[in-house]
Formats: sequence, structure tokens, C-alpha cells
Amino acid sequence: MPEKVLLIDDEEEFLSALSERMEIRGMNVTTASNADAAVTALDNNEFDAIILDLQMPDMNGIEMLKVIKKSHPEMQVILLTGKATLEAGIEAMKLGAMDFMEKPADIQSLTEKIKKAQAKKMLLVEKQTADKVDEILKSKGW
Repeated sequence: MPEKVLLIDDEEEFLSALSERMEIRGMNVTTASNADAAVTALDNNEFDAIILDLQMPDMNGIEMLKVIKKSHPEMQVILLTGKATLEAGIEAMKLGAMDFMEKPADIQSLTEKIKKAQAKKMLLVEKQTADKVDEILKSKGW
């Protein structure tokens, strides 16, 4: 099953080049060049992972990560940045980011992280489903 990825970055050329490289590797990629487009894509689709630029003009990656985790806590987010700082990396991980990578990201390493994100999300969704089934069984007294 191909990984479904939302790629968020304000640099159109970077979006185009990276999404093409990911699609060549069999991924189903949706792109968003600003925060509004990203939120719309997230609300209307299911994704296994989000690749998120840390530096965007309308909303930085940390703020976007907060928005994503508030509405989709199971979502696996990998932050990308050309200007990495230790503080930003630590803050991102505390907020629930799966990983933090510097641009230009090695495509093989990024692909492996996306596959891990898909597997982790599947485990979280399975656990949520099992918890709901247990809750229903307990409430019905079967």
C-alpha cells in the first residue's frame, strides 16, 4: 500500500522536486504551499505522514505542528528546515513531531522515516479501534 504523504512547504520549486522524487518511490503525495491549503488538505484526506517546513511566511512549522496535533493527534509529522536550531528541534519533538531533518534531506533517509511513520500511525489507529470496541463491549454488558 503506497504511503500517503502531505508535503507542506512555501517554496514551489522544492515542493515540485521533492514530491516528484517521492512519487517515483511509489508514494501518494499531496502538496500545500501555505497553512490554509495544508489545513484544507488535512481536513479532507487521510495521510500516513506530513512533511512540514519549519520556516513558512504565514505560519511557522511549530505553530502548524500545534494545529495538526490538536485536530489529528495520531498524525506523524516530520519537520524539515534549512535553518535548524537545537531549540527548534527540541520544541518540535516535545510537541509530538516524529522527527526533525535538515534540508536538503537525503531522499533515502526521508523515505525510511515515512515508512516508519506509516507503520506507527497504523499501530495507533489499531489501538484506538481496539479501545473503542472494548468500550462498546463493556457498555453493552455482552
